[in-house]
Amino acid sequence: MSSVTLPSIIYSDPHLICINKPAGLRSLPDGYQPELPHVRLLLESEFGRLWIVHRLDKDTSGILLLARSSEVHRILNQQFQDRVISKAYHAIVQGCPSWESIKIDAPLLVDGDRRHRTVVHHSLGKTANTHCNILKRLHKNALLFVHPLTGYTHQIRAHLSHCGFPLLADVLYGASPPNDLDIMHRTALHAYHLQFSHPISGEVMELFAPYPDDFTAYVNQNQPVD
Repeated sequence: MSSVTLPSIIYSDPHLICINKPAGLRSLPDGYQPELPHVRLLLESEFGRLWIVHRLDKDTSGILLLARSSEVHRILNQQFQDRVISKAYHAIVQGCPSWESIKIDAPLLVDGDRRHRTVVHHSLGKTANTHCNILKRLHKNALLFVHPLTGYTHQIRAHLSHCGFPLLADVLYGASPPNDLDIMHRTALHAYHLQFSHPISGEVMELFAPYPDDFTAYVNQNQPVD
């Protein structure tokens, strides 16, 4: 476990913890190898029993919220169900869109094909909405601000792939595989911002997760050429 990058703490109090999860670390235990490192395994020795409120894919970095009691877990889960928690991501996509912003309304079907991907399906899919804005146009790609209004598994990955701009290095959803010289070797998605009401005080919490090194390096080294 010594080679595992530990999550950094963005915020903590007696009721909840917010971490910046590194890419490569599981949010939940692996179903086949539960002894593999995951968020709770790394944090509970210091903080005691924790409850995962939401999850990020293994390759996705960024903000992850954990509860320190079952009651706080229940309250935060309800906020997610009521869609009063706002999540925003930064994403690097393969290719550079012509638009400055887009609202993607394509309905999604989770586990919709033989590769267990989330797919756009107009008859069986459920309503799904994702808003995207260009933050920066890079040399060959683009950095996007992505705000999912619904919360389906792989929603951002499926919607951007459907639009012809898969996340960089997201081979499962149609991106070109990275080579040895590429900086980004994992799905280029970072959970950047989270806003919610504190489950006990009611205070509006607005938290941000700094970029990991690979994300920063890619953006810095792929500035547009004049």
